Amino acid sequence: MTDYDNSYLENKTLKEEVNKDTPIKEWLVNYVGTEFLSEVERINAEDTEEPLEWDGSITVEMIIEMMAKEFPEFLMAVAEENFIRGYAQAMADVYEPKQAVEE
Repeated sequence: MTDYDNSYLENKTLKEEVNKDTPIKEWLVNYVGTEFLSEVERINAEDTEEPLEWDGSITVEMIIEMMAKEFPEFLMAVAEENFIRGYAQAMADVYEPKQAVEE
């Protein structure tokens, strides 16, 4: 069996730690951190065999997960807009070269 390198499929941005360099980022990082910490504490209280450890960092992926849970309409609007723009660009890429050849 051949192992394939799928690392190109990974979105490295998701694993990046978010810097609190704007007021909204500061609020969002603090909110996600507070929610995540309470979840870690709840899990550790229920399962004392192997406690979860967390270094306190907040990643882009953690914020997306929280937004999906707390504000799914926002993420759906962004995803839909991204899909529509991508589809429109694909159609332009298909038809523009055809038009250039015909001219």
